[in-house]
Amino acid sequence: MNQADGAAFSPSGANFTMSILHAAHAIEDRIEKALDGVGLSIAKHSALTQLQEAGEPLTLSQLAERLSCVRSNITQLVDRLEADGFVRRVADPDDRRSVRAELTELGAEKQSAGAAEVAKVHGDIADRLGSSDIGGLESALSSLV
Repeated sequence: MNQADGAAFSPSGANFTMSILHAAHAIEDRIEKALDGVGLSIAKHSALTQLQEAGEPLTLSQLAERLSCVRSNITQLVDRLEADGFVRRVADPDDRRSVRAELTELGAEKQSAGAAEVAKVHGDIADRLGSSDIGGLESALSSLV
């Protein structure tokens, strides 16, 4: 991959960690751009995906845990999703002091559209790498975490 200034970025020598970071940022930028085309950000799409996968409304604490972020960030994210009409807050039947985020029909449509865009990016990357490179890359990266 190339740096933003067009200079080639070499994965050899001591720069391999920078190559990993550069590639991660480039992929994140591609996904963000693809999601922007359907009116989503990575954060919004991630939240919608968690709600879709749960199949039921989640408390904001549950959503924060699934997204590995603090509750105050989730509150702001759910505020934005609610303003967009993608989620609605509903009463928590188990705790009247708590609310849950529920995916709306529009939110489900946006999540699906976002997933299709992300799949296109994944497919393009897979085509560029090839199956043997993907396997080696997955193996190498999993040894780092």
